[in-house]
Amino acid sequence: MKRYAGGVYLAFALLVLGTAGCNNDSLPPASGYASVSGVVVDGTTNAPVAGAQVTIDTILTATTDSAGKFSIDKVPSGIADYAITAKGYQTLAASANVEPGKPLALNLTLVQQPPH
Repeated sequence: MKRYAGGVYLAFALLVLGTAGCNNDSLPPASGYASVSGVVVDGTTNAPVAGAQVTIDTILTATTDSAGKFSIDKVPSGIADYAITAKGYQTLAASANVEPGKPLALNLTLVQQPPH
């Protein structure tokens, strides 16, 4: 029994020593964040598109308001893939470079779907 208890103490001591140098306050963040906002308009009339779904990196989403405006906070820096979908319009998909701490403004134009 003593030998088992010694192994447990040794494993615990190694765990404590291994994580002692992991003070997150002294490490730079893995990536910064920025806000992404913008306006979605109709390509023919230039009217705002209300109710459009804006998706960034498949998980961050927002819906445009009556003025076609949207905003998404805490978007990780780097290349962000985004898609905009709205009823009656073709899906718009593209990418943008999000720089840490710098808000990104997108002015997006949707094209109406052709009649069937």
